[in-house]
Amino acid sequence: MAEQTRTFGYICPSCGKAVLADRTRFALSAAAVGVVCDCGHSELTAEPAARAYRITVPCGVCEGEHRAEVAPESLLEGPGVALACPETKQLCCYIGERDRVERSLSELERTLEKKKDREADTFVDDVVMYEVLSELKDIAARDGISCTCGSKGCSLDIHGGAVDLICPACGGRLRVPAATDNDLDRLCCQYTLTIPGKK
Repeated sequence: MAEQTRTFGYICPSCGKAVLADRTRFALSAAAVGVVCDCGHSELTAEPAARAYRITVPCGVCEGEHRAEVAPESLLEGPGVALACPETKQLCCYIGERDRVERSLSELERTLEKKKDREADTFVDDVVMYEVLSELKDIAARDGISCTCGSKGCSLDIHGGAVDLICPACGGRLRVPAATDNDLDRLCCQYTLTIPGKK
């Protein structure tokens, strides 16, 4: 009799591809397991702890990484569990029966593709957005982006007419307008940017 398995699925934030892998229940009970994308730049891990599994999820929705705790019965039994991106509330990881995980992952892939298509067409001004992103890159390169919580650097959330700088440590956000020439001029006058932290 074949050993029962659980399927893990997520979208790699680095290459954008769906990552799907089976792990036996025995392996899951015995030690931490990892599911690595073929590109080698992301890995989902599940580690058994005292009363829950600690899951680390590379998020293809916000391109960050999230941690969650899942009860053993949810992870090892029944249809499975879905984990959501805390930034967007969009489901970003599925664990459970293979057919359910495959279906859900395909749906997530389609949703993210549509989102990318929309974003590609929705900048208020393509030139201004390009220049703002270039300027932000320059500021980041000279270590000029920090957060009041003490962290350095940021991730970006790009909208039609603005860019949100997100602190990787506390999740604080700073919105940088990116719709007009005046927005670009204001940004070019700033040597540093400070994100208001949540801590």
